[in-house]
Amino acid sequence: MSSVTVVGTFEAKQRLSELLDRVERGEEVQITRNGKRIARLVPDRDEAINPGIGAFQRIRARLAQPGVVKGGQVTVEDILAWRDEGRR
Repeated sequence: MSSVTVVGTFEAKQRLSELLDRVERGEEVQITRNGKRIARLVPDRDEAINPGIGAFQRIRARLAQPGVVKGGQVTVEDILAWRDEGRR
């Protein structure tokens, strides 16, 4: 992993979305309480091994939702947008 970020519980609650973005990019986040490490946020091992797996799972989940495939048509743009969800 490229780097480790250490934050206290209060800061972790305030910045959770940002910290998850960092984990998604491959960083580790350690959460402390009173100076003692109590938790670690690390990238999902399956996603780290094969980044395409997460995209594939998001696309499959989207296709399984009722009403997503209107008239049986799914465009390339639809699939690319689903693939990129959560990468912000």
